[in-house]
Amino acid sequence: MNSIKEHILELDSMKKYPKELFYIGDTSLLQRKKVSIIGSRKPNQYARYLTQQISLKLSQSGICIVSGGALGVDAIAHKSAGANNTIMVAGTGLDKRYPAVNKSIIQDIESNGLVLSQFRAGTPSQRYNFPIRNELVVALGDVLIVTYADINSGTMRSVEYAQKMQKDIYVLPHRIGESDGTNTLLKDAKAKAIYDVDDFVQSLVGIRYDDKTSKKDDFLEFCSTNPTYEETLKKFPSKVFEAELLGDIEVINGRVSLK
Repeated sequence: MNSIKEHILELDSMKKYPKELFYIGDTSLLQRKKVSIIGSRKPNQYARYLTQQISLKLSQSGICIVSGGALGVDAIAHKSAGANNTIMVAGTGLDKRYPAVNKSIIQDIESNGLVLSQFRAGTPSQRYNFPIRNELVVALGDVLIVTYADINSGTMRSVEYAQKMQKDIYVLPHRIGESDGTNTLLKDAKAKAIYDVDDFVQSLVGIRYDDKTSKKDDFLEFCSTNPTYEETLKKFPSKVFEAELLGDIEVINGRVSLK
């Protein structure tokens, strides 16, 4: 674990520039164009799938994905971007991998991407650490994407950071009664809606995303059609069990769906 000595311009937007910033991994990712993606630890199936698509397509277009390593939206964003194209901001010292269920994801990012923390080694997971982490997540990104958030959630506190930093905020349009936090942002004209992922990516990177030449996650595309477990196991025998363990899919009444 080392300390970053170079000044990071993006962090000037924070209320107070970090006194220390520790890291494991590839600091050259800090020089890339970056987008922060955050959201609920328990997003619905729609948000999970579109988080995966947004993160994947932004990553394939050369944008580095920043998130906080938590369950749900954060983990999906990191995994979909690929470990070598993501920055995780930890809410603990870097000698701890939290949450433990994401240990393998975090280890992969340490080896191939970049993990940052404002906390010294030995600092445990504590409630007041996470607003500090969240401000750093928001500051690093050129824009903030929120794919699912309830009204009184920690995610909405992160939105407040983005507003103070005068960053553009993008959200998914949700049905009434779902993701009330982001729906309220849209109603109050405090965020912009992502209606088409490809158009959104094009607007950020200035190039057209070509579905025919880009790499899709065929497994998740297949699962989004709600196939039977037997069909899924036959078509993707090496991916089913891992996806179940990671919480990407669930099996209900013999059918597979995105979680």
